[in-house]
Amino acid sequence: MMGQEFFDRGLLKAKQKDYTGAIEEFTKALELNPQMISAYYQRALAYYDLGAIPQAVFDYDQVLKLNPDKVEAYYSRALAKLALKNLPGALKDVDKAIEVNRDFPAAYNLRGVVQRKLGNIESAIASFKRAVELYLQQQDAENAKLCLEKVKQLQPPKQKVVIEKPVIQITPLISEQDYFTTLLEKAERGNTREALEDIDWVLQADSRDGKAYCCRGVIYSKEGKYKQAISDFNIALELNFQDAAVYRNRGKARLQLGDNTGAIADFNQGLKLQPDDDLIYVARGNAYQTIGHYLGAIEDYTKALEINYKSATAFYNRGLCNVRMEEIPQAITDFQNAASIYCENQDWDNYQQVLESLKKINAASVEVNQTNNYERLRYRLLRLVGGQWEIAQRLIEQAKYYYPDMSEEWYLETVIHDLEKDLGR
Repeated sequence: MMGQEFFDRGLLKAKQKDYTGAIEEFTKALELNPQMISAYYQRALAYYDLGAIPQAVFDYDQVLKLNPDKVEAYYSRALAKLALKNLPGALKDVDKAIEVNRDFPAAYNLRGVVQRKLGNIESAIASFKRAVELYLQQQDAENAKLCLEKVKQLQPPKQKVVIEKPVIQITPLISEQDYFTTLLEKAERGNTREALEDIDWVLQADSRDGKAYCCRGVIYSKEGKYKQAISDFNIALELNFQDAAVYRNRGKARLQLGDNTGAIADFNQGLKLQPDDDLIYVARGNAYQTIGHYLGAIEDYTKALEINYKSATAFYNRGLCNVRMEEIPQAITDFQNAASIYCENQDWDNYQQVLESLKKINAASVEVNQTNNYERLRYRLLRLVGGQWEIAQRLIEQAKYYYPDMSEEWYLETVIHDLEKDLGR
């Protein structure tokens, strides 16, 4: 082929970063063969590397006149136009490159860059995400991670969303600026599928990202998929993501599955890592409440309120325990405090629920007062054993062993008498 020798010498000089010499050789090749597309393309690259951007654009124009479907020329000309700050021109070229080859990840990446400069953030995010998918298909994890970082940077900061539930509370895992917090807030608003898709991209780019597994576990819990959530929390711990949030959320999932002992163990471990986490105290209080250990639950809710006096969840749940312990005045105070905080936060669903509890509490008090003697004795004994009915049952069984064939009320009165005597009452 005419001009091939000059072309080959041009490639060698370009490889040696002698761009001026390379341009001279490519020019000689084109003098001998004006239809040599590769010589125009390589000379354009040399011009670009030399900083002669307009000349590079001219050569890319020649390439595309000779071959309108050469995707690399559209992509490279888009880069050159971007360097010239011709953003509309760059966008037009990169769109054409994608039209010619829809599986060209670098083009989507460049499109994201241009759209970001144009202020089209949502379109930029979509382009970067598509680039991530294609880079992963090509097993190019490094470029996939770079594009994923661009997605993280473009996620808009949001105000903290805290939706408090009467028993279970889900809150953002980490700071507002963090990409994972954005995903958790997205899940909290009900977009769990989209949040999971985003997390899966993270894990495809880096399968050893413990924080990502923890985040996905929280989202699975939101969907009620507690076994899958626990599996992800376990992986996060195996990858040495030793964070209190992992234990707190795994404990909540175990509690939902009925593993009360395991849940409490997780909460204990979480508190070792983060002793001032009011959310873990609330969660452990919920576990104690579930097993009927009302005194322990009240202690945990009280500790949570010492750390965060605005925790409506802690006030409400402590109120529930006080109702069960027949400490009605304290329960009313707790419910009123919870209602005030929910009102301030404009959390109207929980606010209304607390108001309903306040309305019912007087009726509940009357109902307790109208129960038979056995029930009154039972509640009295329950208070003496700190709300742990299993302790009361053991004491009753002992009384039955020593004094068989007596009435149930007799056994309750006997155990109460012995306990009050031991307490010096």
